[in-house]
Amino acid sequence: MSGNTGLLLSAISSFYQVWAEDRQIVCRARGKLRLDGTEPVPGDTVSWEWDRDHPGSGILTAIAPRRNLFIRPSMANVSRIVFIASAARPETDPFLVDCMSVVAEENDCEFLVCVNKSDLNDGQELMEAFRSCEFPVLSVSALTGEGIADLAERLSDGISVFTGNSGVGKSSLLNALLPELNRETGELSEKHGRGKHTTRHTQLFPFPGGGWIADTPGFAALEIRRLSRLSEEELALHFPEFPSGQCRFPDCRHDREPDCAVKALVQDGSISQSRYQSYLRMYHELKNPERS
Repeated sequence: MSGNTGLLLSAISSFYQVWAEDRQIVCRARGKLRLDGTEPVPGDTVSWEWDRDHPGSGILTAIAPRRNLFIRPSMANVSRIVFIASAARPETDPFLVDCMSVVAEENDCEFLVCVNKSDLNDGQELMEAFRSCEFPVLSVSALTGEGIADLAERLSDGISVFTGNSGVGKSSLLNALLPELNRETGELSEKHGRGKHTTRHTQLFPFPGGGWIADTPGFAALEIRRLSRLSEEELALHFPEFPSGQCRFPDCRHDREPDCAVKALVQDGSISQSRYQSYLRMYHELKNPERS
């Protein structure tokens, strides 16, 4: 890429906030970007030039090749997905965590689970389901500050995306990590125990010592068939605790086949029942999308 380069922080309507020259610059996109169907999204590394007709503003001229691309929310070049879960109201369904762990691995992202609201419930049962996996799990509390320092250490490079079901405290954790942001937080519905969405568009924030944090409205759907390009045959490869090549049949799908090594490990407790049930649910969604 030639000319000035920067990092796209947000895209609202036809205006793009770009971090360059140690400041934010408002840019518009050159026509050819829109004509060839390339839509700039937060996380993009972009080329830009000064707009002669609007002093102090810029024009996007090109987008660098992407490491990965998410559609809803629109994000590129994500280094890690931080899933905020909760064992207190609203409790997180482990399936949502498992689903996003597969999406993270498929897109070459690190995956980190933060069980928030440890001051209300330590979440040990929820955390236990992931201890046999290769991704880390942290117990945190935006209210008391527990685990915040450990979380901050893991966000010092690349782009980290916060996601999770509404009401689990994503914005509260952002405020704990970056108090100067003073992000709006929502109250839980007394009737349904769910939170209100307070994040309306994707925005990247600089993190002290390096790295960027992305606050997003959340993934539009947490169904594996809508988030992933995997086939059902490839799914097991994204469950790192599943052994490879130890089943009776080389093409075992770990469902109804006899002498399955995965089912044996589930039975003896080496693989959590919760993780295995999540695998089966995703497998059948991918195999029979018209029924899910």
